[in-house]
Amino acid sequence: MRFELAPDPDQVVLMARHAGLSRVVENFCLEIVCKKPAQRRAEETYGLSGDQLTEVPWTAPALERAWRETHPTRFPWFSEDRLSSRVPKEACRARAAGFANWLASRNGNRQGARVRFPKWRKRKHGNRFRYDADRAKPVDPHAVWLPGIGPVATRENMSWLTDRLAADTARILGSSVRERAGRWWISFQLEVDRDEINARRRVPEGAPKAGIDLGLNRFAVIVDEDGSIEELRAPKPLTQAQRALKRANRRLARCQPQSNNWRKARTRVAALHLRIAHRRIDFLHKTTTRLARTKSVLAVETLNVKGMSANRRLARGLADAGFYEFMRQLEYKAGWYGSRVWKADRWFPSTRTCGDCGLINSELTLADREWVCPRCAVTHDRDHNAARNLLVAFLTENENIDLAGKFPGEVKRLAETA
Repeated sequence: MRFELAPDPDQVVLMARHAGLSRVVENFCLEIVCKKPAQRRAEETYGLSGDQLTEVPWTAPALERAWRETHPTRFPWFSEDRLSSRVPKEACRARAAGFANWLASRNGNRQGARVRFPKWRKRKHGNRFRYDADRAKPVDPHAVWLPGIGPVATRENMSWLTDRLAADTARILGSSVRERAGRWWISFQLEVDRDEINARRRVPEGAPKAGIDLGLNRFAVIVDEDGSIEELRAPKPLTQAQRALKRANRRLARCQPQSNNWRKARTRVAALHLRIAHRRIDFLHKTTTRLARTKSVLAVETLNVKGMSANRRLARGLADAGFYEFMRQLEYKAGWYGSRVWKADRWFPSTRTCGDCGLINSELTLADREWVCPRCAVTHDRDHNAARNLLVAFLTENENIDLAGKFPGEVKRLAETA
């Protein structure tokens, strides 16, 4: 859960110092991990082995111990400025997690894309730092306590969180403070008892099942069991902001680097990107919440977003739509509210299949928004047909009901291929 902070000028300076401290500690951890293996190799040439060799501090406790031993002489300003000791602790944990993920990926013990070795953190990567447990916590609905900084006002009411903390139905596991476009935010990692919330918002009995087809022209086409069709249009915030972004980036490119005008122009570009991200996430959250609360089953296609993004003509539109984030939110919210997300096989031809006779039109191209079936001469809207086919595929596979009166061609084709 994230809230925007309203710090005064002195608190902004203190938060920037803590962000700088986190960056210094992360780079310190990376430095010693990079140096220790070379030292071990040198010691081996002297005939040392086993426990006699210098230990590489891969773990968080070892990195914290190295920081405590080093900072009094190398970084004396840490004690002089009275910065919070919780920030270095979390920075060491973050680096240790990065090293562990890299080692697991290199050894083949981690699924997914290959994880690279952690990189050096720079100022241009942004200001952020983290507290462990509930060191940072709300003191009232309009202020939070940050160790080393003090009480900081918030721009949003936190009653939802403070009431649950008081009732012991929520617990703070950690918190992160981040700056974007000159604005500061605090994000709480929470453990919340959602039983009461989920029961109150649970999808009603008899809620319709729906098939959902995602696309760039129309963000989503939703077909219910009763045949009703709903079309959702995405705001496309990146597309709409292209003119303003070009103008702001042009102004930034003409400024002298590190000048006051350069900093103002840089903040302007960051503010535009922040507004784009907020518009996109607002649309996705509202859409996924409504669907998870009103549909008992959501039959969707399995999209290879990474592979589709390799097409340079589609990459910007795919990033602007946020299909991956849409699916991620839909899945965890369906678990909250008692609905279900069913994913078709990645190679299921939902768009190319005629919903009436079952013919697969291999000649269909991305530009064909409507097409006529060569066999039965039925005209199909590309997205409506795909959403209906996804719903039929779910019903046929899971419900064992006779759909011959509704989509006879699709049911027949699926029965023949089963």
